[in-house]
This record gives sequence, C-alpha cells and structure tokens, in this order.
Amino acid sequence: MLAGLLFANDEADDRPDTLAATLSFGGATLIEYQARLLLAAGAAQIIIAVTRATPELVGAINRIRRGGLPVDIVRTAAEALEKTHPLATVLMLADGLIATEATVGMMAAGDGDALLVVDDAEALPGLERLDAATLWGGIARISPRRLAEAARLPDEYDLQSTLLRVVAQGQPARIAVTPSAVRDGHGIERDSRHLAQRGRRALGARLAMRRPWVDRFILAPIARLLLPPLVDRSVPSMAPIAVGGVLAVIGAILIGIRWPVTGLVFDCLAVIGFGLAQGLSWLRGEDRQARWLDAAISATVAIGVILLGFTVSRDAGTATGWFAAAALLVSGALLERAAPAKTRHRWWGNPPAYLLILTIAAIAGEPLAGLIAASAYAAASLAEAIEKLRQQP
Repeated sequence: MLAGLLFANDEADDRPDTLAATLSFGGATLIEYQARLLLAAGAAQIIIAVTRATPELVGAINRIRRGGLPVDIVRTAAEALEKTHPLATVLMLADGLIATEATVGMMAAGDGDALLVVDDAEALPGLERLDAATLWGGIARISPRRLAEAARLPDEYDLQSTLLRVVAQGQPARIAVTPSAVRDGHGIERDSRHLAQRGRRALGARLAMRRPWVDRFILAPIARLLLPPLVDRSVPSMAPIAVGGVLAVIGAILIGIRWPVTGLVFDCLAVIGFGLAQGLSWLRGEDRQARWLDAAISATVAIGVILLGFTVSRDAGTATGWFAAAALLVSGALLERAAPAKTRHRWWGNPPAYLLILTIAAIAGEPLAGLIAASAYAAASLAEAIEKLRQQP
C-alpha cells in the first residue's frame, strides 16, 4: 500500500497569509496537483500536514476528496503515524514541490527508504541541503517507523525537516533527479508569479508522455500551444467540449452530403477540441470526464469512418467502401480492447491516427485508398498486440 504525505505550512513569498500549497497551478492549486501525482503513482491515501487551515486549503482538500482519495489532516508526526497503515510505504513530497509524473512514479517504484537528491551544481532554488555537495530533491520514500522516530522528537520542530533528517540518518538509497525532470521544471516554488511558468513546463511534460505517435508529435504540440492561455483565463473544460461536439456534428453532416474532405477536416478539429478538454480535465482532477472524452474521440472517428464508407460505396456503386470501413472499425475496436494505453507501442494505431490517414487520402482524392490503408494499419497493430499477449506468461 502506498500513502502520500504532503505539507501545507509555508507561506507564499509574494502573498502574505496565503499558503504556497494553495497557489494557483494548472487550473487548480499546487497541492491538488501534488495529490494527482500521488494518485497516478498508486497512492491509496493522502495525509496532509498543516499548521493552520485556511479557506483555500479546505476547499482544495475537499476537491481532492471528491476525486475518490481518502484524505487525513494531521499536525504532528504522531498523528501522521496514527493515520498510516503499519505496512504502508509513505511517499513524502515537500511543501511547494513541482515534480513530474515520471519522477514521482520512479520514487514510488521501490522498497526501503530513499531520497531524491540533486547535485549542488544544479542550483535549484528552495531545496533543503543534505550535505556540502547534495540537496534534497523534494521527494522521499519512507517507512512508518521513520514517522515513529520523528514522533519521539519535540513537536515544535518543523515536521518536514525533522522527517528529512530522520530519514537521512538512516542511510537511505539516494536517487538523482534526472536532467529531463530539471528541464521540465522540477523544484520548489513559492512565488505565484513564477508558478505559472513552471506550470506550463509541467503541463508540457505531461502531454509529452502520451504514447501514440499522433498524440505525441501532433496533438501534444498543439495542446502545449493552446492550453496555457485557456488555463490562464480559467476557461471551463466544457467550452472545448462544446466546440468539439459542434465541429463533430458539422463534420458528420458534410461527409454525409458528399463533402468528405471538408468533413474530415472538421472531424480533425473536433478531435483537437476534445484533446484540449482532456488536458483541462486532467489538470482539474476530472478523471471521469477525461475518460468520457476518450469515448467521444473514438465515436467521432467511428461515425466519420461509417459515413465515409457509405459515401465511397454510393459514388462507386459497389460495396468496397462499406467493407473497408467495416474492416477498420472491427480491427480498431479489437485493438482498443487488446492493448491498454500503458502497454501500447508508439507506432500502433489509435482513432486520431486513423482519422489523419483518412484526411490525407481524401485531400489527395483517394478516400477509398485511405480506408484501405487505415484498416491495414489497424490490422497490423492488432496482430502485433495479439503476439505481445501470447508472449506473456
């Protein structure tokens, strides 16, 4: 069992009486972002150490709870120990820490005490010093007995620093922060003016984790360009959802009245709209909505394929378009069932990739060739997924 330990004690540098953990970050608050990182790493419980509960912090905690994670509020190491399962592994994130999902996942995957460390030459601000040449990277993997050791010390000590010193004295494993994490904005930030910039870098890192090639190399760059202005203006995720829905309907109508090129272009724009909404949903902890948007993207592409197959068959006076569309739908649907997102190879097909192939072929005046090529691509991906499943013990 993995438990997450967060801290909300330090004030923002530029906003007195405001906790750094409640500063705006990526459309929510920094502590909500940290909770989402812990959830992605497999945490089943969140413990938040506080010295005072501000209205902003209470609101953030309530939103974390609505995401399905049990949250316990503590003030001392003894209270934290009482709330933690004796066999749990505790992943501790520093107050005000900005990290990436990959870094938190790396620290969560292991046994025994461990500290994330940074070489002093990196000069990352806000990090606590471990020794003359090393800084703490803001993440620690500890056992509950370290909480018990900290609980025996006076309560007036700072809990985060106390735990860090207790763990450091136990000769934990030291794991270096990767250069890519530093580039993606890893570090402590308590200034609201600088937090927005770091938020954009963290968002870019999250989008770059998408595995399918069309998502990573086409949709993710578009999202990195368009999402920050939407986040800065607090645009609700329903706005791009509504735009994407309207574009999808227009695209379906245009394909149905034999304007396949324009219709497929509208479908591509609809998929981009749904992708932007997914990014906003992830930032704001709306996981259920993000999953529904996956279904919306698949439905948009499937309807486009069906209508394109109907149009091609009607124009040619044969059933070739229908058969090609059916082959694409069946192969694509089976691939989605056989290959979960985390196990996919980058080159495998997915609905946006099929839509891109169809759009390029339609622009070239060969919609039937696009259907055949997309169905062959889906079938090849499915065959590779089946072989991968067969090789599993």
